[in-house]
Amino acid sequence: MAETHLSWAAARAAASRAARPLEPTVRPLGDALGHLLAARLTALTDLPSFDTSAMDGWAVAGPGPWRLPKDGGGVLAGHGDAGPLADGEAVPIATGARVPPGATAVLRSEHGTVRMDEELYASRHLTQGQDIRPKGQECQAGDVLLPAGTLVTPAVVGLAAAAGYDQLRVVPRPRVEVLVLGDELLREGLPHDGLIRDALGPMLAPWLRALGAEVAQTRCLGDDETALRAALEASDADVVLTTGGTAAGPVDHVHPTLRRLGAELLVDGVAVRPGHPMLLARLASGRHLVGLPGNPLAAVAGLLTLAEPLLRALAGRPSARPVAARLTEPVAGHPTDTRLVPVVRRGDGTARPLSFHGPAMLRGLAAADALAVIPPGGTVRGGEALLLTFARHAEWYAERHDEWHEAAGGGAP
Repeated sequence: MAETHLSWAAARAAASRAARPLEPTVRPLGDALGHLLAARLTALTDLPSFDTSAMDGWAVAGPGPWRLPKDGGGVLAGHGDAGPLADGEAVPIATGARVPPGATAVLRSEHGTVRMDEELYASRHLTQGQDIRPKGQECQAGDVLLPAGTLVTPAVVGLAAAAGYDQLRVVPRPRVEVLVLGDELLREGLPHDGLIRDALGPMLAPWLRALGAEVAQTRCLGDDETALRAALEASDADVVLTTGGTAAGPVDHVHPTLRRLGAELLVDGVAVRPGHPMLLARLASGRHLVGLPGNPLAAVAGLLTLAEPLLRALAGRPSARPVAARLTEPVAGHPTDTRLVPVVRRGDGTARPLSFHGPAMLRGLAAADALAVIPPGGTVRGGEALLLTFARHAEWYAERHDEWHEAAGGGAP
């Protein structure tokens, strides 16, 4: 039976322990991006696999001047072997081409002069092996290039391709299905007649992707217990994320549905504000459900408290390193619970608390780049607080100025 009203730290630890990494899978290079290597990456070939010219110019043998071929031929990249060079001979060569046997250096095109179409002279001294990339310079076949657990970035894909790979064995990204609950939610247009816009459906999918998940779909079910049960029974996602319905109101169907499905509650309520009715359960299928409160800031608090460490565990990623900052303003605390307050970090190691931090508010969250963890009783000005930083795609978010934050409602709570 789950403990109720767990401390914030204990809840995060429970979410981290709730799952093991997903079974590794083999994916083509282009589809492996964003996953973690399930095994170390070893070179399948020497890099480079043959002596290669690093520059356009001439492959030369011995000291100059050198004799050029009378037929004007040269060595191009990808065109097979060239004949050997004898001492005092040279041949034009392109960058990336195989260096002919017997060559002692490559003379760059800007450092050579051809006279009478047959004799090559250097304008500066050449050293042995200059501008030749020797076979195996970067690695030799069998060398360990990257350890297991490395995030597959575009550069890793390039390295794997150069080292001879067509596909990689990786830990897959967890698949998440989002179920938005609530009869009061509009999908478009302005609020009216007691109905409000759904902010969580559009927000959670990109946030989950930034956390490393694949979002299978986002579905809006309303307050329908039958539909919720059918959706949970039919889902094949690794994690089902619900919004709303986690409290004990007349249309809060998450708890009763989990009981009817025989799910195991791992975390049932967390001592955190906002977001205390969040929950984590293991379904009979072995998959997981994270129940988020329906208020936007409370839902994000649940996302970063329970979903983020669970997704890390499933993806085989280590726990996030703690980040701390000194707060520029005092922040009032709850008497017994942890508070999560939107802040914006500064380059001097401080973080400024933002206004508009109520459970249903998004204005402060939209201007923030982290949530500060405020212990019971609060924090004084200059006090240090742990930060839950937001995972973001660099191209989406540029460095922002204080004026922008002020316009967005920045300020002390």
